[in-house]
Amino acid sequence: MRIIGITGGVGAGKTEVMTYIGQNYDAVVIKADEVGYVLMQPGKECYAPIVRLFGQQITDEAGNLNRKRIAELIFRDEEKLEQMNRIVHPAVKDYIRRAIENEKKQGTSYVFIEAALLIEDHYDEICDELWYIYADERVRRDRLRRDRNYSDEKIDGIMENQLSEEEFSEHCDFEVDNSGEFEDTKKQIDQRMSKYETL
Repeated sequence: MRIIGITGGVGAGKTEVMTYIGQNYDAVVIKADEVGYVLMQPGKECYAPIVRLFGQQITDEAGNLNRKRIAELIFRDEEKLEQMNRIVHPAVKDYIRRAIENEKKQGTSYVFIEAALLIEDHYDEICDELWYIYADERVRRDRLRRDRNYSDEKIDGIMENQLSEEEFSEHCDFEVDNSGEFEDTKKQIDQRMSKYETL
């Protein structure tokens, strides 16, 4: 089984790439942010530590975490953000490790892991290789304005907090250019995957 990590800047089209791979290869796709969401539900590993960190003010009437309220609090408090990351990120990584072991037993050919902080959280320790999904900045900005209705100010803020193109390239083994038509992106993916299919 081959374990491949996927990363890239906001708006690069990682979700589209992962959907294509999941539909066309014997691959299980794991998204770190979706795992984090599951682990923050009541009764799961991250729920009680997060409530202890922020207090009951971050729960709604049903006892669920109010993610919007948490986002507002950590936006203003870098220390709280770091404390929350120390709760969530290791738990997500442990969950993914267990999922990989389970897929190995099932005989799955590929596990693809998408994580925004793939490089920063050292997913290279559990992946055979890392892929960088690249799209030039103008394309990414256009997509974010069109598809997510983000303001230029919001886009600037997100991009400032992400790694540079050079840093992504330096840490990744393979680069997919997703700036143009997706048909071209598919060719790049298929070409790379054909190397593994013949091994």
